[in-house]
Amino acid sequence: MLSRVADSVFWMARYMERTNGTLRLLRTNYISSQDEVQDFSWQPLLRSYSDAPAKEILAIGNDSPKVLEHLLLDRHNGASVFNNITRARENARAVQDHITKEVWQCLNDYYHLIRDKNIHVQLQQGDPVTALDSLIYHGMLYHGTVDITMARGEGFNYLNIGKFLERAILSADMLNIKLTELNYNLQQPVEVPALRYLLYSLSGYELYLKTHRGNFQADQVLQQVLYNDNFPHSVSYCLKQLFRYFERLETESLPESYKQLEFLIGRAMNNVKYSNIRLSDSEGLRNFLHQTRQELFGIAAAFNQYYFGNS
Repeated sequence: MLSRVADSVFWMARYMERTNGTLRLLRTNYISSQDEVQDFSWQPLLRSYSDAPAKEILAIGNDSPKVLEHLLLDRHNGASVFNNITRARENARAVQDHITKEVWQCLNDYYHLIRDKNIHVQLQQGDPVTALDSLIYHGMLYHGTVDITMARGEGFNYLNIGKFLERAILSADMLNIKLTELNYNLQQPVEVPALRYLLYSLSGYELYLKTHRGNFQADQVLQQVLYNDNFPHSVSYCLKQLFRYFERLETESLPESYKQLEFLIGRAMNNVKYSNIRLSDSEGLRNFLHQTRQELFGIAAAFNQYYFGNS
């Protein structure tokens, strides 16, 4: 496969996974904003998913309709959902010969859905949750279409590498956002709503309740988000899936390129697997998430250099 094609497939998958994660986080945060009208602020989320200057973030930080429009539909916000879907579609258009017509049609429909005036009206004047649910549902349709129509070839491997790399970054980022809201203070005697909303954003609340029988504790939430190999959004699970699809590229890779990525992915997996996180060590937890995030971006940069031929 040409490096240009692999690059486009990889980024198509990353943008779509980023879209899914952002939509779920926005949905959860909006519901949270309705529960905690007095104290709720969107600023932690805006600092991660907006490229607006600090002054603008401060101005809209408590205005839910403006925040939703900025993070979902603002074409001038490089991190908006609209721009992510547009970039995914552009990458898909460039490699139509390497994806199925069903995947292309699904992405094209998604692009037209987010441009639909009804979505804009629901966000501003109706029920934003309905609009978000519509977009989330179409994202699930995309993932299902990929799964049942794409051939299990080299393109499918790059697609899943991009997907699980982006998902690992999102999980680490979402955890950091919620912990920042708590000032990394997890030794609280009562249930922390921020951690419950974190699990909602990662589609992990139901699994948590079934596993722990409703016994809600901060250390168990961390264990699920970081280490649970049965949870499809845990950092550990994502890294293992990333390595699984990367291994399938060995026969098509230059030996030195393969060894570079094998080392970086293996190191990230071991650093997560053998980490020893304690709730009392807030600085250690903060440093661990920062290190994990840097290693994930290092893996992305290595793919860019060794597999996609970009400097």
